[in-house]
Amino acid sequence: MAQIHPTAIVAAGARLAADVDIGPYCIVGERVELGPGVTLKTHVVVEGHTTIGAGTRLFPFASIGQEPQDLKYRGEASSLVIGCRNTIREYVTMNPGTTGGGLVTRVGNDCLFMAGTHIAHDCQIADHVIMANNTTLGGHVVVEEYAFLGGVCAVHQFVRIGRHAMIGGMSGAERDIIPYGQVIGVRARLTGLNIIGMQRRGFSREDIQAVRNAYQLLFHSGGTFSDRVGETGRRFAGVQPVEDIIEFIRADSSRGILHPQEANGG
Repeated sequence: MAQIHPTAIVAAGARLAADVDIGPYCIVGERVELGPGVTLKTHVVVEGHTTIGAGTRLFPFASIGQEPQDLKYRGEASSLVIGCRNTIREYVTMNPGTTGGGLVTRVGNDCLFMAGTHIAHDCQIADHVIMANNTTLGGHVVVEEYAFLGGVCAVHQFVRIGRHAMIGGMSGAERDIIPYGQVIGVRARLTGLNIIGMQRRGFSREDIQAVRNAYQLLFHSGGTFSDRVGETGRRFAGVQPVEDIIEFIRADSSRGILHPQEANGG
């Protein structure tokens, strides 16, 4: 049976699963949908066309679904879709989409958003992503599965972050980060591979070594980058992690790929 504290304000149109738990002084808007087992601890605000999946927990002073911080926004019926089993800690903010990004911001499953993190309009966050304290995503950012974003880092609008990538704390990411890449710096630079992350996720020694070799060929060999991408794709055909990187590089992007030599800070 739903547990709703007497001080909480739940709009009549809100759709609540039978076992939600809404704590003191929370506010739930009329177009909000909360799935089974969703918990709002206290002082949580959920507004707009927002859907929150089963088992997600929201901690005090999270502000979810308020209108986008985009001057082009004109009140369109955009949405925020949050998946299952996420942990959304104190003072986290997440905004819905805009016309320019398909009208939806989407968050996957089993993610951890530490205190003070911000998900801007039209971001697309995959499963098992971790964002440490005070990390900020600009609009239209794509974050693939198992990426880790260190504390107080900032990601520019339209940047893509590949799966299993790691961004060091206090870094500013202005370009796309390859899958399995590791970056750091005031203006982030690619510094290598997230080998520890790959080991923790059970990648084989053979795959890890193949990614190491592919990285050297891509970023530390002669010829044009386009030629090196082609050569890497041919040489490591059938090695899934390397194919992930090649596919990521070849995909459409408005920001370009971050390279090791692009260090100008930190």
